[in-house]
Amino acid sequence: MIKLLELPTLQLEQRIKQEIEENPVLEEEERNEEEENEEGPKEISVEEYIKEDDTPSYKTKANNYSKDDKQLTPTISGSKSLHEYLLEQLGYKNLSEREMTLARFLVGSIDDDGYLRRDLDAVADDISFMLSIETDEDELEQVLYVIHELEPAGIGARDLQECLVLQLESLSGETRQRQMAMKILTHYFDEFAKKHFEKLMARLGIEDEEEFREVMEEIMHLSPRPANLYDGGGTQTIPYVTPDFLLDVQDGEFTLKLNSWNIPEIRVSKRYLDMLRSMQGGKATTETEKATLQFVKGKIDSAKWFIQAIQQRHDTLMRTMTEILDYQREYFHSGDKSDLRPMILKDIAERTKLDVSTISRVVNSKYVQTRWGVILLKELFSEAMATEDGGEVSSHEIKQILRDCIEAENKRHPIKDETLMEILNAKGYRIARRTVAKYREMLGIPVARLRKEL
Repeated sequence: MIKLLELPTLQLEQRIKQEIEENPVLEEEERNEEEENEEGPKEISVEEYIKEDDTPSYKTKANNYSKDDKQLTPTISGSKSLHEYLLEQLGYKNLSEREMTLARFLVGSIDDDGYLRRDLDAVADDISFMLSIETDEDELEQVLYVIHELEPAGIGARDLQECLVLQLESLSGETRQRQMAMKILTHYFDEFAKKHFEKLMARLGIEDEEEFREVMEEIMHLSPRPANLYDGGGTQTIPYVTPDFLLDVQDGEFTLKLNSWNIPEIRVSKRYLDMLRSMQGGKATTETEKATLQFVKGKIDSAKWFIQAIQQRHDTLMRTMTEILDYQREYFHSGDKSDLRPMILKDIAERTKLDVSTISRVVNSKYVQTRWGVILLKELFSEAMATEDGGEVSSHEIKQILRDCIEAENKRHPIKDETLMEILNAKGYRIARRTVAKYREMLGIPVARLRKEL
């Protein structure tokens, strides 16, 4: 039951299909059949097992869909992986058998970002151990030069500096801006990483700020993750989130339901009930019949428990989401995060009379579809922050103020955390500088020094 409660919609569909495969007593019900009464498993006799009225089925929605409704399944174009693409390019290089073996091993050591982050000495040790080939760092360095010539540009780089240099070298056409950009990456990379623009302009002898901006744009067009430059030769697919709840608003009234379009409707197979009926009302005579009867009874018990667990999951999810909806009613009407009330798991646990751990499992990896978009339930929970007048506000409101301040800041002189703290305190929010830093990091916003722009 706990495991089923944690599963989001897509995984629940797979779990039900797995149970159908493992338990022959369970079968998927057609959508257009009339709904049957749902009852949980209980201790009953063999005669009661064969009564169809006591065999539960589980339906996740009403049959109010037209037969013309179609579910479109997206297709994914097959394509080569990055490693396969690199190995294919190596085939066109004039390499000896030994060099090709070393090159394949190096390609296999490239990570998902396109970097070779391991020391060549360590790679040489692995090659010696796994392939029984004695090599050294110098030989691997020569092979790595060949890999650096492959596409996408920057592949196999050992750090960000080498990655950007390789990409810049691969560009056709030599301009003054690219020459300056190369000089920055090779001689003044530390100043570039720390965004000490004034020092860079002085050391490059550039007085015109517009010219320096053009030099910096040459570097900014490069990718810090060379693997991202490879599109796989096929259509890139966007990962879609399947919401677990569907929330609609009509005339100010909410309509909440579970998204169960693809969830199979299951029941106990009538074929197995007929099998028991044919065995003289469930009275087994031979050892084989007794064993068969025991097997079927066990499977029916398991099937009824599983159906009950699915129903209980449905009830628990709806019960929890209904209380969340009631608690955050103002937010679901406006869609403005500043309207979110401070809410923790304990608040909903007290309303539903459920354990906090149960609420945690319900909201984990679950989404609700609203007219404002698809929302992760976890994002609705936040800690309370005290204000000067003794009230409480959600941490979402604090984060929104921080985001607005940083978006409106002068990028030449970004606002430091201490100044952000003073701004919030002036607005009546009692907050420490370390809390400002924590919320800024949660928003994925770097420190002021790294936000500096020309």
